[in-house]
Amino acid sequence: MLDSTLTFLPVCSSSSSSMLDATLTSSMLDVGKWPVFALLPPEELRLIRQACVFGSAANEALYVTVNDEVFALGTNCSGCLGLGDLQSTIEPRRIDVLCGKKIVSLSYGTGPHVVIATADGEVFAWGHNGYSQLGNGTTNHGLTPAQVSTNLLNKRVTEVACGSHHTIALTTDGEVFAWGYNNSGQVGSGSTANQPTPRRVSSCLQNKVVVNIACGQLCSMAVLDNGELCVGLMVGCAVQVGRCRVMTWEDLNINFLFLCAVQVACGYAHTLALTDEGFIYAWGANSYGQLGTGNKSNQAVPTLINTDKERMVEVAACHTSHTSAAKTQSGQVLMWGQCRGQAVACPHLTHFASTDDVFACFATPAVTWHLLTVDGDDYLTVAQSLKREFDSPDISDLKFLVDGKCIHVHKALLKIRCEHFRVLLNETDEESIEIHQFSYLVYRAFLEYLYTDTINLPPEDAIGLLDLATFYRETRLKRLCQETIKRGISEENAITLLSAAVKYEARDLEEFCFKFCVNHLTAVTQTQAFADMDHELLKAFISKASRYGAFKN
Repeated sequence: MLDSTLTFLPVCSSSSSSMLDATLTSSMLDVGKWPVFALLPPEELRLIRQACVFGSAANEALYVTVNDEVFALGTNCSGCLGLGDLQSTIEPRRIDVLCGKKIVSLSYGTGPHVVIATADGEVFAWGHNGYSQLGNGTTNHGLTPAQVSTNLLNKRVTEVACGSHHTIALTTDGEVFAWGYNNSGQVGSGSTANQPTPRRVSSCLQNKVVVNIACGQLCSMAVLDNGELCVGLMVGCAVQVGRCRVMTWEDLNINFLFLCAVQVACGYAHTLALTDEGFIYAWGANSYGQLGTGNKSNQAVPTLINTDKERMVEVAACHTSHTSAAKTQSGQVLMWGQCRGQAVACPHLTHFASTDDVFACFATPAVTWHLLTVDGDDYLTVAQSLKREFDSPDISDLKFLVDGKCIHVHKALLKIRCEHFRVLLNETDEESIEIHQFSYLVYRAFLEYLYTDTINLPPEDAIGLLDLATFYRETRLKRLCQETIKRGISEENAITLLSAAVKYEARDLEEFCFKFCVNHLTAVTQTQAFADMDHELLKAFISKASRYGAFKN
């Protein structure tokens, strides 16, 4: 019943619910998280299989559909959309020359310029070209994608990476070619003259096989097949490491002899390296805590990051930002560095399922750190698979009969998810159970919750589910019902929801509904629900509202 104390609660936002939904839904990438895609209709978003967001304000994007058609939209700075003009567009426009090319790698610079590699090993580039970063021998901007041919025609390129105004490419033979801006020796030519066309990096990579490449603003990195790193100029460090010379981990003063790098990722002026044992080492600039060392001191040599977590399987960084991210073997995602203006100096566990989400939600600008790949319908996560099998008669071994309707479920899952069913189903071998105390809508929502961890009911129906949650002692479900009711409260249903909160002893919800009623007292007292209010509850409501000055002139 309404008691003598009341804590005035703020109106509940949906942020906690949204965070929960993001955690519990599939790990399937949602490109709609990037604002540049906000105007695309849902049916168009569902067709996207690859995407990249770039630009100084994350306001340009390319994407590939299930039919291998390539589209672009955004502000089109320097012709970086490859549409043949400089016109901005909020409507996606098709890039005909790239359709059917099957893009396998894509990277971009800050001009911006864009470079892709196709499944056939071809390289195409377009956009800003003030430093010959398009590799065509000129400094004229490229308004449409053009194949980069010099020295690459007989090569099959598998990966491309762009710095601010330079580009590197990795071939199937493990060779690296570089071109563009070279003020810091980032193209590995032995000089600081700009490189107008692709040139093989040979002085330090002769007879070496490269398996992974990355670029910072003014540096280039390559991982060799033996785990060594080839490093260009490292911007932001206290010292410069010699331009493009092979350095082993031992060279970099690490006190372990057998560390082996498997992946490298570059931020604006910092680098992350992942070893085959799942450890992360970081070095470079650290003014935003992007090295994850717990402080803001720059590091000239690779420093082990204490993630206090399990084995790492991926590191992520982007040369346009000071944000870092990593993913554990079990799928947990950590982030650190500059996150929405905040400096996070230690790896912080997130609710995300992908490192891509870190850059969508926290990086500045919110660009993508690599080419996104969206899983198609041929792959389902565990959560997706369970959701699909709910109320499916094909492999179910139990059905509930409610209001004359069947709900098909799986005994094992119910035992795992609910203590009530663990006890009930251990005591019976029945293949059919009738339910009389709850409606079909409510009971189905309850069973679906056990499969999905979410509820999808209007607030009035959530009252019935709140009753069930109380009966089955499902604390978390009870909390979700309360949040659903809070989000759906209105002047018309406020008294009904208040009555339900009192009935089911949901104190937090009771106080929330009471505050809403007091704040909208005139409208609430004119509703039919108020006229039909239980006499005892009405007396308690008037008494409590009076104590809070609701009836004062």
